[in-house]
Amino acid sequence: MTIEVAVVGAGSWGTALSFVLADNQHKVTLWTRTEKHASEINTNKHNNKYIAGVLPSNIYATSNLQEALAGKKYIVLVTPSHSLEKLVPIINNYINQDTIIIHAIKGIDPNSLLRISEIILDGMSNLHPDRLAVLSGPSHAEEVALRKPTTVVISSLNIKTAEFAQDLFINNNFRVYTNSDVVGTELGGALKNIIALGAGISDGLGFGDNAKAALMTRGLAEITRLGIYLGAEASTFSGLAGIGDLIVTCTSIHSRNYKAGKLIGEGQTLDEALSHMNMVVEGVRTTKAAYLLSQRHNISMPITHKLYQVLFENKNAKEAVEELMARVKKEEFEDLS
Repeated sequence: MTIEVAVVGAGSWGTALSFVLADNQHKVTLWTRTEKHASEINTNKHNNKYIAGVLPSNIYATSNLQEALAGKKYIVLVTPSHSLEKLVPIINNYINQDTIIIHAIKGIDPNSLLRISEIILDGMSNLHPDRLAVLSGPSHAEEVALRKPTTVVISSLNIKTAEFAQDLFINNNFRVYTNSDVVGTELGGALKNIIALGAGISDGLGFGDNAKAALMTRGLAEITRLGIYLGAEASTFSGLAGIGDLIVTCTSIHSRNYKAGKLIGEGQTLDEALSHMNMVVEGVRTTKAAYLLSQRHNISMPITHKLYQVLFENKNAKEAVEELMARVKKEEFEDLS
């Protein structure tokens, strides 16, 4: 059955998810901020500024948010996290109690320390919490757009909502699982970007595979530690939204967080590294947010703490690693019980 879907955000991930929806024979209205960008997409049938590939004919771009949203039961939010707060109250004007919103945004606001679903629900009085879902997992846009096999998870407080969203996206190239742990799914998707920055820094410093494997493993431990404290289920971090997304983001050539970290490890400042990125590096904002959360709740997150110092206090990256290695000896799983 053909369904009309609005995708808010025409970057690489929003465009790739539009490909999936279009392949499933849905009619996609893709919202972008500027009329020029929308015109380029519609005229040339590609979005080469962000991602390669010819857009299917059932994707139409617009810069008019009302046109994108009016009458749509399904809305997919794929904007950078920093722009979401301003959009949420506007979107609220075009939804009702039947609307299902699926967000695929990975971040935590460093000012309010709210997760994405909390920002959405705070600003959308017309949206019932049971009608909100989150899509996450190991899914680089570049590979999704090429129809390479990809598996993700969709989470909602209401499993029926998750299943509706699952049906919307699932196909032979894009496999979708469901769960009900919204907190864990969001935190896994957001916090892995911090560790990916660290993995890039480690490689930039030339520390090798042993160091990166340790960073990823201990990074997952502190992601899980914070997640459990905030109400997530431990098992979620062993799944697609946890270790799955962590692996791909820390090791892939497509990972902008890894790329930015590698440049920092090679000696560039944060601003210099970010100037080379075509898209937002969500891990920078999330590092600040996670550090503040760990301080507020007294949660041990040593990797996040050192990355915060490197990114925001001009700490030397090599010294930060040396300090991590010189910490007091511990039993491996003592903080996870």
